[in-house]
Amino acid sequence: LLRSVREYKKDSILTPIFMIGEVFFECLIPYFMATKLLGHLNAVNLGAPLDVWYLVKWGLILIVCAVLSMTSGSIAGICASKSANGFGKNLRKDLFYCVQDYSFANIDKFSASSLLTRLTTDVTNVQTAYMMTLRSAVRAPIMMVSSMCFAMAIYPKIGIVYACVLPFLIVALLLIFVNATKIFNKIFKKYDALNNSVQENIKGMRVVKNYVREDYEKEKFDYSATDVQKSFTRAERIVALNGPVMNIAMYASNLIVFFIAAKAGIYTGEIAVSDLSALVSYSTQVLMSFMFLSMIFVMITIAMASAKRIVEVLDEKSTILNPESPIYEVESGEIEFKNVSFKYSKTAESNVLKNVNLKISSGETVGILGATGSSKSTMVQLLSRLYDATEGEVLVGGKNVKDYDLTTLRDSVAVVLQKNLLFSGTIKENILWGDKNATDEDVVKVAKMAQAHDFITSFPDGYDTHIEQGGTNVSGGQKQRLCIARALLKKPKILVLDDSTSAVDMKTDAMIRSAVANQIPNTTKIIIAQRVASVENADKIIVMENGEINAVGTHEELIATNEIYQEVYTSQNQGGDGDFDKMEIEGGQA
Repeated sequence: LLRSVREYKKDSILTPIFMIGEVFFECLIPYFMATKLLGHLNAVNLGAPLDVWYLVKWGLILIVCAVLSMTSGSIAGICASKSANGFGKNLRKDLFYCVQDYSFANIDKFSASSLLTRLTTDVTNVQTAYMMTLRSAVRAPIMMVSSMCFAMAIYPKIGIVYACVLPFLIVALLLIFVNATKIFNKIFKKYDALNNSVQENIKGMRVVKNYVREDYEKEKFDYSATDVQKSFTRAERIVALNGPVMNIAMYASNLIVFFIAAKAGIYTGEIAVSDLSALVSYSTQVLMSFMFLSMIFVMITIAMASAKRIVEVLDEKSTILNPESPIYEVESGEIEFKNVSFKYSKTAESNVLKNVNLKISSGETVGILGATGSSKSTMVQLLSRLYDATEGEVLVGGKNVKDYDLTTLRDSVAVVLQKNLLFSGTIKENILWGDKNATDEDVVKVAKMAQAHDFITSFPDGYDTHIEQGGTNVSGGQKQRLCIARALLKKPKILVLDDSTSAVDMKTDAMIRSAVANQIPNTTKIIIAQRVASVENADKIIVMENGEINAVGTHEELIATNEIYQEVYTSQNQGGDGDFDKMEIEGGQA
């Protein structure tokens, strides 16, 4: 984690240095007070002459020590704040950058809610612990040791008390730490579940309200929140034991110190009465130092669990990496699958894609039909290496996709997924995701191809209309058309429309397909659809069943020879030639 300190190393180093300065000058004050000022006044009481200038000199020295201690502490506080907040910023950035480089397989390993918790709560815990480590974790032990040294300089036998107490405290704190850490490791997994519940509820709020499931969601949240609360209570009960243990040890040692010091001062005369005040001050400082250590201990116990979770994300290596000598140009949109099989996890019992062999020429329009779960979307995700094939080869432009530079490959393959997502910003900004350097004319052109221009210009602000997060202020069909426009702006070699017109009417769907076919003839177009009307004019249609290619052919060929295609076509067209009857329910039309 310390690699994330980077440009804040200087502040991180200066903080403990100035903390040492603060402690040093703070410890000098009671020593000079007892040995110089009170010592002189004690001598005056015994008949020595009063030296006013001597008192003034040491009074000024004490003031200087106090000012230097305060200044050192203030500078340490400023440096600690800069370094800890900078460390937190860098750590969040490193985590976010790691996630951006993940493959889909890596993202599947961590849930979205878990990654969110690690980027927020866990980083905050580690950042707080880092600040406390730089300040209190440096100040407290140095103050404790310095106070003990000064106390022993006044009366050496006091050291025996501290030598007996320290081992007891160290053993007790270690036992508490080990037991509490086990529970904290489990707690953050429950935190992930809680955040997942909240995230799922907010995303699906419209569904929750439509099905009047608010009470059920409240109960589910209450259960998760109560589970986290009980686990935290259990952990904090263990951690809270450090307070009583610390108090027992320190107050007992203080009583013994006072007893020994008082006995030595009154009965044996080994200590001057003026030294008693310094011993009391140093004993109090030792006590406060232990109390600070106790607080640091609690924070670090929690931070240790968070640190492990952060390191899990930082140490996770993407399953998809650039080759050593990548190819930086995709020559064409030709596609070939050679004996391709795929499964999402190495431990999965069976493949979701099985022995797929397929060749698509550059510029062809290809339709893919199949029941839900037939791995239509999975197959096209292999083209841009969102996943890598488990067996076999996927070729684009005659080259294995694993040989391409990832950015080059993904810029050449535009995919409009089933779940369309728009980002907060204007309509123009969302379309420019396809090409940030595109002109306004380019944006309008692709919007017209996607049949989005008319509804965009109907808004008062046109292309500058603000889109809410997730695109909640536009309809499903409008969202799909904006996502298609965004993909077209990439000028890709391969365009994949993954059921991306399911929310538009059949007339608009036909207009989009016509515009795409006529205006980008050299681009390979793959249309995954549920309705036959969306693919019947394709150069060839692929019928998928249970992760395998069942048949390949034109509409006429499949109608004549393939039972699955015949069944789908008949079910969507039965009932006559009326437009209503032709509209396919699975596609979302009524």
